[in-house]
Amino acid sequence: MVGLSGGVDSAVAAYLLKQQGYDVTCAFMRNWDSLINDDISGNPDLSNPVCTQEQDYNDAASVARALDLPLLRVDFIEEYWNDVFARFLEEYRKGRTPNPDILCNRYIKFDSFMKFGKEHGFDTVATGHYAKLGERNGKHVLMKADDRNKDQSYFLCEIHRDTLDHVLFPLGSIDKPEVRRIAEELHLSIAKKKDSTGICFIGERKFREFLSNYLPMKPGKIIDIAAHEVVGEHKGVLYYTVGQRKGLDIGGTGPYYCAGKDIYANELYVTDQAHQEWLVSDSCLVSGFNTLADFDTPLHCMAKFRYRQPDQDVIIERLDDHQIKVAYPQGIRSVTPGQEAVFYKDDAVLGGGEIEQVFVHEEDLMQKISAEGKKHD
Repeated sequence: MVGLSGGVDSAVAAYLLKQQGYDVTCAFMRNWDSLINDDISGNPDLSNPVCTQEQDYNDAASVARALDLPLLRVDFIEEYWNDVFARFLEEYRKGRTPNPDILCNRYIKFDSFMKFGKEHGFDTVATGHYAKLGERNGKHVLMKADDRNKDQSYFLCEIHRDTLDHVLFPLGSIDKPEVRRIAEELHLSIAKKKDSTGICFIGERKFREFLSNYLPMKPGKIIDIAAHEVVGEHKGVLYYTVGQRKGLDIGGTGPYYCAGKDIYANELYVTDQAHQEWLVSDSCLVSGFNTLADFDTPLHCMAKFRYRQPDQDVIIERLDDHQIKVAYPQGIRSVTPGQEAVFYKDDAVLGGGEIEQVFVHEEDLMQKISAEGKKHD
């Protein structure tokens, strides 16, 4: 069963599997009801026709007809709301900036969707993700895709490990231009359709305005953390991310970068170009760690603390089954609580988890770990 989204990647994934001799059925997931969910707050933005799921379904149906493949349709609206969007809002209320695509992959595409496939007699689920499967010690491991510009292994770090025995990633060994070329050669209607962006399954939105339907804006002070002075007014402290430069709307000198926030005082802290040390940390605590490959610690490996970030040298150490201590003595900018840290060794994904706390000095992290241990004792 191939998850057919109405985009070019999943369309070519379905075609490649059919060419390889698989018995392929496509399935389209509908996970967001704009007429209901956009109206929850009483302040919907229904004038903005950005939620295009019906058009996506029509595109998926066109692809299925062109490839002569059956197409199923399944709704996970309730599951998406409870397991993805509600969690997304809960994290924002805490002042964190979660990644909805990671939640969506974990709870919808590689959980609810896979259960649906199993219930309907399918052995394997395939998607148009740019990722690969490898093998270590007789077990499947998740690998980076050959097309490093499109690699999406970062977004798959929270899927269950045993899922890897029942998935296929047909695009893992080809690049995006080749995918476009195949789609055009097949005269698929979506060959030149632009890649989807925005919140997973919700689509492209004016993000701050969309989020304000659920988390009302509350203006407050923007404070230069080095100069200890007010330099502007924010529109709602929940909507900003550490390291953010655009959208701060601070006049005069600059640029400024978001260095932190206090959701209780409703204050946003920024720093200018000359004081970027306020953005740098050298260690962090990662919680809810999801293991995708076996490894011993301490271990020198690579990490991404956000999707488009180049790989970073780190040293990781397990504290327990769910917590990882991460050290990076060279210092890294804008490691942000609530975002995902994903770890790699030789292109294999070791696993990932949520950045719980960030420390300027590794000694501070060790003191916290020691204090937590004494508290539990």
